[in-house]
Amino acid sequence: MTSDQIEKLTALMEGSELHFAEPMDKHTTFRIGGEAEAFVRVQSIEELSDLRAFCSREEIPFLFLGKGSNVLVSDKGISGVVATFGERMCDITMKDEMIIAEAGATLSAVASYALQKGLTGLEFAAGIPGSVGGAIRMNAGAYGGDMSQVVGWVRVLEPDGNIKTILGAHMEFGYRTSILKELPYIVLACGIQLMKGDENAIRQTMLELAAKRREKQPLEYPSAGSTFKRPEGFFAGKLIEEAGLRGRKIGGAMVSEKHCGFIINEDNATAKDVQDLIELVRKTVYEQFGVLLEPEVIFVGD
Repeated sequence: MTSDQIEKLTALMEGSELHFAEPMDKHTTFRIGGEAEAFVRVQSIEELSDLRAFCSREEIPFLFLGKGSNVLVSDKGISGVVATFGERMCDITMKDEMIIAEAGATLSAVASYALQKGLTGLEFAAGIPGSVGGAIRMNAGAYGGDMSQVVGWVRVLEPDGNIKTILGAHMEFGYRTSILKELPYIVLACGIQLMKGDENAIRQTMLELAAKRREKQPLEYPSAGSTFKRPEGFFAGKLIEEAGLRGRKIGGAMVSEKHCGFIINEDNATAKDVQDLIELVRKTVYEQFGVLLEPEVIFVGD
């Protein structure tokens, strides 16, 4: 950005949380990434709309980020403006048996809220670390459940500042995808349709799933969750293990010894370490089994 653009952005975001040269390793679960040229935590739809319009007018690159749980940020950082939701965009309320969740809320917080209200259907989400907005965009899921099963409607912000509502049936949910992967919309909120259930049974299911995660996933290390999508007819972790890649390292990045489907930041890994290890895994698995693994992680930055 030019000095004039920096001045304009500073004036526009007066009173908001705005940082320049912000290390992105603070904002991703991988704990990896160079600096964002500018980082803004927006606290309202109006603020977000104004910021996005400003970036469009000034031809400044704009990236909206959730909780950073499924991304790998380049070591060179991110040009332009990175925005995320602040605490005022994290409300969770209930109407009848539908939870209304703003996009900045964590999915695990919404699952906990559902438990408090005795609502069943979101137990699968209790340990998923991402935001509601990111979970909808990616159709996040685990243990047989995903967002497509519970989302009644999604409220989004269009690039021109208009707000529209998309019914869940029109979201084109698929395995780790939705219509939002193709459209430049930002999720603002959603309605999650659940059912009355037994609070003790809901809690027990959540505890059992949490125990499974602790047992099978390398939660003690920074990562972006499952590194690869599940290939049809196979399990990525099993293929990687059978290819002899358990514990394989490049720099500070390592194929987890606990679950080979995870690449972890074992020792101050760089984004290049992770990317090189992903490519090694893909090449080795393809050569041995003829299956080309597709990364679930999203690569962002310069």
